[in-house]
Amino acid sequence: MRKFSTIMLFAALSLFLLSPTVFGQVKLAQTGFQFLSVGIDARATGMGEAFTTIDQTSSAIFYNPAGMASINSFADMSFSSMTWIADIKYNAGTLALSYDRGRYGVLGISFLSVDYGEFEWTQVAQNEQGFEDIGELIGNPQPNAHMFGLSYARQLTDRFSVGGTIKYVYHDLGSSFAPVYTEDDTLMETKQYDLDLLAFDFGTIYRTGFKSLIFGMTVRNFSQEVKYEKEGFQLPLTFKIGVSMNAFDLIGADQRDHSLFISLDAVHPRSYSEYLNIGGEYVFMDIISLRGGYISSQDEYDFTYGIGFKLFGLAVDYSYVPYKVFDDINRVTFKFEF
Repeated sequence: MRKFSTIMLFAALSLFLLSPTVFGQVKLAQTGFQFLSVGIDARATGMGEAFTTIDQTSSAIFYNPAGMASINSFADMSFSSMTWIADIKYNAGTLALSYDRGRYGVLGISFLSVDYGEFEWTQVAQNEQGFEDIGELIGNPQPNAHMFGLSYARQLTDRFSVGGTIKYVYHDLGSSFAPVYTEDDTLMETKQYDLDLLAFDFGTIYRTGFKSLIFGMTVRNFSQEVKYEKEGFQLPLTFKIGVSMNAFDLIGADQRDHSLFISLDAVHPRSYSEYLNIGGEYVFMDIISLRGGYISSQDEYDFTYGIGFKLFGLAVDYSYVPYKVFDDINRVTFKFEF
């Protein structure tokens, strides 16, 4: 009981220290590679991305790599797809391999691909339109972004798990004419605007032993500073502290065919105000899942919704996020385990 009280006190203090900034802080710092901040997994986004303590899935690689340490099957894989704002297309996948039920840990790989679509490249010109097309001059480049990750997670005890990811990140904004200054003149040359670097994720999950109560912590997108021209920036570094529990544990409900997981994450991003992820998932007979979530302090969206079906190791998840100005976002994820 004393150990559990200490854990609860630590969690309460952590949330208390975060709470003044959740509703008060406005701006922190500038970041780039924002495609890494966009949620892609349909189950996670259906739960308001309150996913820090959700485990036993390879999709945890994108939220907390420690979550894949408890995978029971030999292989767990997922593939997600969505069309985001302005017809930007996202595709992502994960694969986790667990030998002898994770005795030597769980190895995972992941990828994320972003297609920004076709762009019209122009520059200011002294003509009737005021601009001219330069796409052919610079080769009609199409901006894109990619991420490839290698993860490892392990249960150090029956309650404590750790995990980490090293990922290669590439962002190509295309090419354009850029000024080159000399002593005599200013010249215009074609310059390629692309960057690549390594980034790191790290996370932990702790099962308290009090019914199904779980705590978790994750740090994502830790990297060095990079720059395209003069201004340097970092990746969207994000800290999360989360807690989740099967709510039926508290009311003594029959759990043979039902479960209701409630999850809460306190999020501290580098680039803007802190916020909360709140989510729930009701599961019936481990076949049908109904999900809902809420994300605080966002200008364009708040509530999220989702549904999932699972049978014979194959699962299909769908999430719907209504936006206020932009088109609503639909995400689909296919999962398979054996």
